[in-house]
Amino acid sequence: MTTLAYIIAYIGIVFFLIAVVARFVMWSKMPMHLRWELYPVAHEGGGRAAYGGSYLEESDWWQKPRQVSMLGELKVMVPEILFLVALREHNRKLWTRSFPFHFGLYLVAAATVLMILGGVVGALAPAVIATAVARVLSLAVPLLGAAGLVLGILGAVGLYLRRMGRELRDYTAAADFFNLIFFVVVFGVALATFLLVDRDFALVSAFVANLVTFKLVPLAAGGSAALLPLISAVLLSLLVAYIPTTHMSHFVGKYFAYHSIRWKDEPNLRGGEQEKTIEKLLNQPISWGAPHIKGDGTKTWLDAAAEDKAK
Repeated sequence: MTTLAYIIAYIGIVFFLIAVVARFVMWSKMPMHLRWELYPVAHEGGGRAAYGGSYLEESDWWQKPRQVSMLGELKVMVPEILFLVALREHNRKLWTRSFPFHFGLYLVAAATVLMILGGVVGALAPAVIATAVARVLSLAVPLLGAAGLVLGILGAVGLYLRRMGRELRDYTAAADFFNLIFFVVVFGVALATFLLVDRDFALVSAFVANLVTFKLVPLAAGGSAALLPLISAVLLSLLVAYIPTTHMSHFVGKYFAYHSIRWKDEPNLRGGEQEKTIEKLLNQPISWGAPHIKGDGTKTWLDAAAEDKAK
């Protein structure tokens, strides 16, 4: 059982990484999106982002260097990722369920990262440093891990009940319910492991350290004290592998939603990269059968744009 748990964990991690990269590549190859012309754009420099301005306010803007602020993007993206600011502003009822769910995931992920760090430090650092780091992590990991599991379960249950309600029931697929139940089960087993046999996360931390150092050895416990952490590790590994194969991979897609759609405002200059991309897309054939398009598979978007619709 111990060796199998390690193998499943490795497979889950590798599958997660491959699936995330595949999603990223897929979205990065999608055609250029139509400009939204929505302001403010967070990376707009020169102080214009504060009032929704843009470089187009400048006379002869195409001849002047653009001012782009990465800090401006971070000021928007970090609160949005951590606190779901847009959801809070536009749908407070859903935010009260979604925020604890997502923040719980972040805390569990942070605890996992700390356990990985502990495994690396324990294997590579001098004994004095490793001991000091282990002492700090022994306080931080249980706090973050337990809080994350509780918040994740409460948020998932809240989202499930919210989707069962009249407002969202017709817009919810069976997979949405399955995903939330999956999270409740996996986090529930992990929380039970914490409460019953691993109150200091020592067994789970040892499992993660063994993964990092490729030591597929049994945990220093017997009976259910060792079985529950292994079951929890297997379930968490399956969940990790499952997430990027579903619409929950929006944690990757959100980057493109902001940077390739909402904030993509590079100017279309004569002879520039934007012009080349647009020309290529305009020459794509249309197969739409709608009366206002009448695509036959050979007519291009440029042909459709040039047609006299008054006839």
